[in-house]
Amino acid sequence: MKKRFLAVMMAVSMVAGLAACGSSNNTTTKEEGTTSTDSTTGTEKPADSTTTGGKELAVQIGPNPETIDPALNSAVDGGNMILHSFECLLVVDQDGKIAPGQAETWETSEDGLTWTFHLRDGLKWSDGSDLTANDFVYSWKRVCDPLVAAPYAETVLGMVKGYEEAVGGNLDALAVSAPDDKTFVVELSAPCTFFDSLAAFATLSPVQQATIEANGDAWATAPETYVSNGPFYVSEWVAGSHIKMSKNPNYWNADAVKLDALKFVLMEDSNAAYSAYQTGEVSLIKDVPTEEIPSLAGNEEFHVEPIIGTYYVSLNIEKAPFDNANVRKALSLAIDREYVAGTLMQGTYTPAGNLFGPGWSDPAGGDFKENANGGKEYIDTTNFEADLEQAKQLLADAGYPNGEGLPTISYSTNDTAYHKVVAEYLQQAWAELGVNLEVNILEWSSFTPTRRNGDYEAARNGWVGDYSDPSNMLDVFYSSNGNNDGNYVSAEFDAALDKARTALDPAERSAALHTAEDTIMNDAGCIPIAFYNDFWLQSPKITGMWHSAYGYWHFNYADITE
Repeated sequence: MKKRFLAVMMAVSMVAGLAACGSSNNTTTKEEGTTSTDSTTGTEKPADSTTTGGKELAVQIGPNPETIDPALNSAVDGGNMILHSFECLLVVDQDGKIAPGQAETWETSEDGLTWTFHLRDGLKWSDGSDLTANDFVYSWKRVCDPLVAAPYAETVLGMVKGYEEAVGGNLDALAVSAPDDKTFVVELSAPCTFFDSLAAFATLSPVQQATIEANGDAWATAPETYVSNGPFYVSEWVAGSHIKMSKNPNYWNADAVKLDALKFVLMEDSNAAYSAYQTGEVSLIKDVPTEEIPSLAGNEEFHVEPIIGTYYVSLNIEKAPFDNANVRKALSLAIDREYVAGTLMQGTYTPAGNLFGPGWSDPAGGDFKENANGGKEYIDTTNFEADLEQAKQLLADAGYPNGEGLPTISYSTNDTAYHKVVAEYLQQAWAELGVNLEVNILEWSSFTPTRRNGDYEAARNGWVGDYSDPSNMLDVFYSSNGNNDGNYVSAEFDAALDKARTALDPAERSAALHTAEDTIMNDAGCIPIAFYNDFWLQSPKITGMWHSAYGYWHFNYADITE
């Protein structure tokens, strides 16, 4: 990680000198220990008010989230909020290792088919009511409910016995059970070596049945009904302004939580976020204006770290001309990835000639990218001129020489970070093929559902790993996966993933996963452009927080120092 960090910073340093950026922490006061009655469930929730001496940390990690319902969220910003308000059976610690969460211990049967989790004593919801193993039974079955339509359902529970029947409507078929209040048992249809990572994934957070049954989908839209079990609970929510989370005194490890409140300031405009950081309104911003990046090289408050994720373009394969593989390949090869990552993205991203970048674990050992395609890039990012000539030939082979006969293509994106400048570049790059591209800028809140619903032709997309097993990203493109925005369908690809899901031998499983990547890259089922790095500004007054390779900022045990 250090080598990549230095390489990124060297690239930025080439175009700029040092400029300092001021910041300050935000402290406010509030009172703990009082309660208020939740009018919906009749239970007691901690109240949030003001008193001297409290600590509130204000941060910007994105705009209004589309959802913070754990079962429905599939975005990094929403996930970052969920991991502070909810806690799964297991968690990922600062070293990237699986650690106890709501479950204090767990074990696996010798055949790998039964996982048993033992919950901690005295677990509570944020409203003070008891949390038991039956809450996990309800919550995991809810993820399978076809009426809920959780986009991650197949990814996180597809290996559980009875999954197919459950998503068909028979929720009781899912093999999860609670022999007693402190024991949660999961039976798998085939061994899954990384199931502990799934048990730590936010989609499988426990949610309170009574609250959801009383409020329906609206339960996750207001502080009064957003009952949670993590170190913080939502105490205030002003759409377009902020979501404030207060320390949850009912959390099992509340004594270790130093902040009294965590305030997510909801901003989509990076310039507004930068201004808020400079004035001290917020102490950390994820969305740094791209024009400011050259001046931030060498600034101790500017951080750049790699994450396991890929920035790519989705083509709606159900729509012509994207149903033609040669058209997709031509559009892919016409992109100068070195220029995009190194110049347009100012070295903060890395050019992607593969679907997978560094950091993904190969089941057979080592790094998945290094073992892919015989160690070679699928697309030689250093030989763009040759790629462009091949792109022109492929488009002619598809029946569109020099773009003749191709309709205008609409490209959908949201306007933050480098998305707009990349869209404008694609207009120029694809014009070299004779392709006319129109850019459709959407607000974040409408962009993701539009893309997910298939109401687009081409769109910017990306995936940041939720765990380091390659299946996490490959599953996105499985024909029936709820996150398959490009509607990619390949019997060969699905068969490879099916084999990987049931393979017991690590080498056999690795080979199947590599076959799946070979297939989608050869089909141009998506167009990888760059590998993600996260870059952000952070006040040195924040201590005890950490950033993960999965693109999350962890403030659970953060503090503010003077």
